[in-house]
Amino acid sequence: MEYKGLVRRQKEFFRTGKTRKPGFRIFYLGKLLRWMDENEERILEAVKKDLGDSGAEEYQNGIRMLRQEIQVTIRHLPLWMRPRKVPAHVSELSSVSYIGREPYGSVLVLTPWNDPFHLAVAPLIGAVGAGNCVVLTTSSYTVHTSSLIRNMIREVFPSCYVSAVTGGQEEREALLQETFDYVLFTGSPKAEHSREEQTSRGLSPVNLELNGKSPCIVDETADLRAAARRIVWNKFVHAGQTCAAPDYVLVQHSVRKRLVQYMMKQIQKMYGPKPLENESYPSIINQRHFNRICGLINERKVVYGGESDPDALRIEPTIMEGVTWDDAVMKEEIFGPVLPVMSYYDLSEAADAVEAQSGVLAVYLFAKDKKREREILSELTLHGEANSRRYVQLALPLENRNARPYGRMSKYYGRAGFDLFSCEKKLSKRSALVENTFDTVFQNQLNMIKRWI
Repeated sequence: MEYKGLVRRQKEFFRTGKTRKPGFRIFYLGKLLRWMDENEERILEAVKKDLGDSGAEEYQNGIRMLRQEIQVTIRHLPLWMRPRKVPAHVSELSSVSYIGREPYGSVLVLTPWNDPFHLAVAPLIGAVGAGNCVVLTTSSYTVHTSSLIRNMIREVFPSCYVSAVTGGQEEREALLQETFDYVLFTGSPKAEHSREEQTSRGLSPVNLELNGKSPCIVDETADLRAAARRIVWNKFVHAGQTCAAPDYVLVQHSVRKRLVQYMMKQIQKMYGPKPLENESYPSIINQRHFNRICGLINERKVVYGGESDPDALRIEPTIMEGVTWDDAVMKEEIFGPVLPVMSYYDLSEAADAVEAQSGVLAVYLFAKDKKREREILSELTLHGEANSRRYVQLALPLENRNARPYGRMSKYYGRAGFDLFSCEKKLSKRSALVENTFDTVFQNQLNMIKRWI
């Protein structure tokens, strides 16, 4: 498919100046919100067909949060767009300075296949709210959701304003050959170098939202029942196919057995004794990922689960113990319903283990002892979230220093999303009265000097 015409039309439409007006942006965000309200069942059905998720789960994690994002953006957009006064530079005395926000122009948003509706619409809200034209790509893995998103975009936006493209590697590489004013990529670090290289050809600003292995650290002072409940829910929602899902557990040796027992009970409570027969239990996105995840399971180290259904592409919630850093499951992000459990004896040991890993996205800490909490937070240089609740984290604009320089996380929610898709513009106002007064004083002093001479 030829994309030059699409990008050209969007750039021409942006130059008309319509997207710079707050009323224009709010009108289309309102249309998007109404479309979601009217088509809620269609959204849930499409996601369930692609991922096998229960409707309630997707509603809680996706639609409700997106509605709130649109409502917050509509409510606060005029304030966000208003230039803010800042102190003038010393070289600009007598000036009044402001910092405003300008849209980039034509934006390319490359979205992943996991959580396909949410991770496509969330950055779209920020990009439209900031006044950009958008080309949104959706994954060919999620056929039903991608088709729904294309229909939604066609019904809500003019194509010269926002367009949706579905495809795989070939389509994305073709789009990256075009010159966009800004590119957002959410996905695996494996694709990072390709995206970075291609966008650098056109000198397009790029933001890479990359995945990573996110550990849970459980201290012996933690409420183990609450920790087990939260870890199991965060890990196995969407069958572990979420970017910030806990990837492995580091638990203090003295409470390891108790924590594992509580997690087993919580899995049974959530999915029943036979998760593979539970209709609401999610499936793996495709055969390739199914085979990859199964290859990470070491049957000798499985203490719970481990079974799979190749026909339904389902893998039981699985807990593995006796895992070492040399195991295959610790060499890459799992992105599936497999949870390795490792133990430690003191917090410094746990902190050192996390620090030694590259590409850590987030850390979830469970501890009641405030002193120990401060201890591990001071030792971790991760500029992300040390929390025990996943979706609190996703609402915050966080940055991960252990990841690569572009490894930013969750920057497209709320005000952070508006800022992400817009650039700063400095405005300075200087009164001519000041200059005239200065010239008059200078001239009077010069005349006095001449008379003295």
